[in-house]
Amino acid sequence: MTVTTEGPLPEESYDVAVVGAGVVGCAVARELARHPRLRVALVEAQDDVGQGTSKANTAILHTGFDAAPGSLESRLVREGSRRLAAYAAESGIPVERVGALLVAWEEEQLAALPRLAEKAERNDYRDARLLDADELYGREPHLGPGALGALHVPGESVICPWTTTLAHATQAVRAGVHLHLNTLVEQASRGAGAEGHVLATSRGALRARHLVNAAGLGADTLDRALGHDDFTVTPRRGQLIVHDKLARPLLRHILLPVPTALGKGVLVAPTVHGNVLLGPTAEDLHDKRATQSTAEGLAGLREKGGRILPALLEEEVTAVYAGLRAATEHEDYRITAHHGQAYVTVGGIRSTGLTASMAIAAHVVGLLAQNGLGLGPTREPAPVRMPNLGEAFPRPYQRPGLIAADPEYGTLVCHCERVSRGEIRDALASTIPPRTLDGLRRRTRARAGRCQGFYCGAAVRRLFEEAGP
Repeated sequence: MTVTTEGPLPEESYDVAVVGAGVVGCAVARELARHPRLRVALVEAQDDVGQGTSKANTAILHTGFDAAPGSLESRLVREGSRRLAAYAAESGIPVERVGALLVAWEEEQLAALPRLAEKAERNDYRDARLLDADELYGREPHLGPGALGALHVPGESVICPWTTTLAHATQAVRAGVHLHLNTLVEQASRGAGAEGHVLATSRGALRARHLVNAAGLGADTLDRALGHDDFTVTPRRGQLIVHDKLARPLLRHILLPVPTALGKGVLVAPTVHGNVLLGPTAEDLHDKRATQSTAEGLAGLREKGGRILPALLEEEVTAVYAGLRAATEHEDYRITAHHGQAYVTVGGIRSTGLTASMAIAAHVVGLLAQNGLGLGPTREPAPVRMPNLGEAFPRPYQRPGLIAADPEYGTLVCHCERVSRGEIRDALASTIPPRTLDGLRRRTRARAGRCQGFYCGAAVRRLFEEAGP
């Protein structure tokens, strides 16, 4: 197993280099790992997998009911939803099928619901059903006054985005993929003849015969370095508010607005960790690093949230965060094989990328094969079992047999999220260990609860520092 964070990169050439270790890049690396003869590198500029858009989304496992019919996104979301649901059950990734309600607050929105139901049918989703106001309030009694009806989509689910990305990456690394963290790609060029691609990185040169660009917000920059001008990424900031777990009884479904051209709009949704999300905003920016929250953005969310679920505003806020979606001028994904260049671009992957990740990966590997990559024999990677961080699932502190075998699972360190010393120890010794306290939080939920580390912060830091680099 190879995970590197410093020092020179290997001199020998890889068969494939995947740039970007978000959920899509990690899924592509995992799919390539099914072909053990391939020498694969997964290259990431930051110090952990899933550090960009993948860690700051709304964590919904979509059905694809509202995608543009006939689009590549529609096909890959439908296929990816089935793949990821099965993979999550196999790998211990928490998923809750809570269903969604697209709520109409105005007559124009109510008139749009039958068209959305028809759109779902064209996307091969046939379980959507129209609800009148009485049925809607029977399902969501805390909904604000004035809702006229809704479209019920029972297949929509919530999932843990951090565990999903980490599961893909862990399985890839265990199957032989080299993960190079802290490796910023600064320039890319195509060598002469069979020399392949040469990536100039912050840790030296990396060579590969085939290249996959899954760089997210930086995908257009890398694409242009290789001579293409197919799309421009305009970062779309989504700010979100995380409400305390005491707010969870206020809702039973994902509450969605009728979508607009800017996206799915502001939603209220449960999370698998037991919290309630409010957001996101949709702000087109120029700065691809602008992940800060703003007073104006949060105030706007509270105003909209107050109409959707008025009692939510009385609940405590645990955290706020913001993510940048890789929006482009195109409505569909920009997944392109550049024949003769041994290069595949994976661009414009927006909020549905988590759901579609495994289907995108299979599609990309198929394009690589069409572009001359000899895949060789197939061997399924060894199954991976991730720590289940879901509130609806048994945690280690609730399992007497586990504690009897290892008392460390019965010693809580983070009481808000009920995280044990055993879980922190396991994360620090895992295949892809965290390099920061934030990375540890994504793996265990330690310091992510009501007190945000006020009580447990020192103890968690001590365990982190004792584990060493």
